[in-house]
Amino acid sequence: MQPKPPTKPTLDGLERKWADRWARSGVYRFDRTRPRVEVFSIDTPPPTVSGSLHLGHAFSYTQTDVIARFQRMRGRAVFYPMGWDDNGLPTERRVQQHFGVRCDPSLPYKPAFEPPEWPSRQPIAVSRPNFMELCSQLTMEDEQAFEAVFRRLGLSVDWSLTYATVGEQARRASQRAFLRLLAKGLAYQADAPTLWEVDFHTAVAQAELEDREVEGMSYRLRFAGPEADGAVEVETTRPELLAACVALVVHPDDGRFAAMQGRTVRTPLFGAEVPVLAHKLAEPGKGTGIAMLCTFGDPTDLVWWRELKLPMRPVLDPDGTIRAVAWGTPGFECADPAAAQRAHDQLAGLPVGRARERVAALLRQAGALAAPPARVTQTVKFYEHGSQPVEILTSRQWFVRTISLKQALLVRGTELSWHPEWMRSRFQNWVEGLSADWCISRQRFFGVPFPLWYPVTEDGAVDHDHPLVPEETRLPVDPSTEVPAGYLPADRGRPGGFVGAPGVMDTWATSAITPEIAGGWEDDPDLFARVFPMDLRPQGHDIIRTWLFYSLARAHVEHGTVPWAHAVIAGWVVDPNRRKLAKSRGGGLTPGDVLERFGADAVRHWAASKRAGVDTTLDEGQLRVGRRLATKLLHAARFVLTLDGPAATEATEALDRAMLAGLAGVVDEATAAFEAYEPANALEAGEAFFWTFCDHYLELVKGRAYGEAGPAGQASAVGALRLALDTMVRLFAPVLPFVTEEVWSWWRDGSVHASPWPEGGPLRAATGVEGPTPLALEAATAVLTEVRRAKTSAKQSLRTPVARVEVTDHPGRLAALSEAAGDLRRAGAITDLALLGPTDTPTVKVQLGT
Repeated sequence: MQPKPPTKPTLDGLERKWADRWARSGVYRFDRTRPRVEVFSIDTPPPTVSGSLHLGHAFSYTQTDVIARFQRMRGRAVFYPMGWDDNGLPTERRVQQHFGVRCDPSLPYKPAFEPPEWPSRQPIAVSRPNFMELCSQLTMEDEQAFEAVFRRLGLSVDWSLTYATVGEQARRASQRAFLRLLAKGLAYQADAPTLWEVDFHTAVAQAELEDREVEGMSYRLRFAGPEADGAVEVETTRPELLAACVALVVHPDDGRFAAMQGRTVRTPLFGAEVPVLAHKLAEPGKGTGIAMLCTFGDPTDLVWWRELKLPMRPVLDPDGTIRAVAWGTPGFECADPAAAQRAHDQLAGLPVGRARERVAALLRQAGALAAPPARVTQTVKFYEHGSQPVEILTSRQWFVRTISLKQALLVRGTELSWHPEWMRSRFQNWVEGLSADWCISRQRFFGVPFPLWYPVTEDGAVDHDHPLVPEETRLPVDPSTEVPAGYLPADRGRPGGFVGAPGVMDTWATSAITPEIAGGWEDDPDLFARVFPMDLRPQGHDIIRTWLFYSLARAHVEHGTVPWAHAVIAGWVVDPNRRKLAKSRGGGLTPGDVLERFGADAVRHWAASKRAGVDTTLDEGQLRVGRRLATKLLHAARFVLTLDGPAATEATEALDRAMLAGLAGVVDEATAAFEAYEPANALEAGEAFFWTFCDHYLELVKGRAYGEAGPAGQASAVGALRLALDTMVRLFAPVLPFVTEEVWSWWRDGSVHASPWPEGGPLRAATGVEGPTPLALEAATAVLTEVRRAKTSAKQSLRTPVARVEVTDHPGRLAALSEAAGDLRRAGAITDLALLGPTDTPTVKVQLGT
């Protein structure tokens, strides 16, 4: 026997009650016996485990969950895993700050190491194994906190399908994927100019950069011209790289410099001869129209250097300081090596900011500044998690060939269904503008190591060209502690022995195969066949260039397909300054704050009401609307379920038929919206109907539902009300899982979330007539609204009797009103309802009194 509705229903306590029951019942557990055609699989974004979740996570993950719940109600077995992205720079940075440590791979492991209770300004150096343990400890704590928030939010994740990007399964899949890229010639190692993050001392990828506006200074330098008394003026914001200058560049069509092209000039301070060359990327209208090409100041320098086939003159060290060089040696030839060395010695060892100030002073003393420095605002490339501009340094790194795949990946992009469609152009623009292969190696520690060793020749040199590769069955391996086949531990580092590959893979190298990791690629072929390619990739628009692009590339190479059918791109939650909410900035409300104040269903309503791809702010007014909706659903359900009397299976009254016909249309509209991955439209349609149902239909039929019009009229009302409630509870279930489960439990067995999605057919069948329309309800609502308005204007109670109401309207509406006249009289306390002749101008005249 089902419990009766409580006397005073409340939202309080529903989240804990139902989250606990869902966990025990396993209602969201994936049924892996179902064939692929009956499965809906989701490549859930693994959140970065480094701190706390922010409201943007609650926003985007709710939008995914709404789709998952709809698909489950449509009869699909929903594969809905959760991953934790716990490797990479953000995690290491958090561990360093939290424990006050730094990793030193040269140190031995301390089995009983305990970090300091209070981190000091000078971090303690620890071994790599100790550092890895601290990373694992902190990420495990964060993962538990993340899961608690997601459960409270009502995510219908199958928590038995959780993985971590440093877990054994993920490491095995990442290393396997890398070795297969290597075998196909798509992964290669090279000493090459690389984007470099000076704070973390690691390479980064082009896709991980972001533009930031910074204040700086522009300097106008005099280069000694081709004539003895001539000079060439060049504007630059990076005079500290003057020693790295290898050319000046002008536009080929700029007549001002036509005579200079192909000739040489000498750099100030250092006296190095550099050519004046032409390239189409030079900007005649920028500065003096002639640019200083240094190795390397920015990505444009890199393009010029490659295409103009210039030498390299590096002057930056990996820590972002000016390198000590010997002027007069090969690569640093100049007219007066002693003078150049004196100038350079004053810069060596300085960080770029201080070197910039010092070289400006030297230029001023030498009379090589053509004008006083001017303040400028410039756009500079930063690593997305960094605080210093990226530099371009030469180092040995691993790359994946992506430039050669551009056209193939553009085609793959057309095979995806994009929601919203206009996000497709962001992907296309990124691929078309790609200028470098993907650098996947990082000079860090907490991540997936490269599964390789390098032979050491008898003369002690490391042979990078012939790596030692393990069998796939041995994966995952850690080359820093394990030994390649045919060698002994004592062979590590000695001539004739081996060394382990240094560094780890970029976190995106693992995240790019989340469909494979979650789906059990190679480890569980049966599962993989049921879920891959997946149906849905939900993600933010800021990582189209990283996560989506890389995932598409890896699936194209390994499987010859796209990794999913649909990509739903979420917008950001932004602060009042329109900046994306981010854990690194802090200072904002957490999901826990908002969940505590408004409840999970209200937060979900706010998130689900926003369309894909559109940025939004936290709207407390919208949160209050969501809570009011959930509360109203409780009370409306209690009213319907406490009505006594029989319930007819077929509506006999016009108002009931009109209501059910209108609801059938809403169900059709909501279903179409969900199928099109537009749940906001489904919620909008359902919510609009619900408020009309509560504010008007319930008031119109309340008297008849209580039996005031006889048994037949009561049975029609009660039957229609219960059918409508059954439908609306299921209609709202994806968005409001807690309150709908509570209401469902008052009179239904099982979970509403395992019940079928509503259909319009049964609603239309219950009207008992062919093609009913909502006209009777619309017309009666319009008249009742005017009656209420008249009472309110007269400052009278809504129960105040009305002597007479005169209605003129179109013939069809008058006919519909006549069928609903009894309900209208009872609801408005109307003594005389006069439906007058048809007119093109509808009017309602209300005369109060008895």
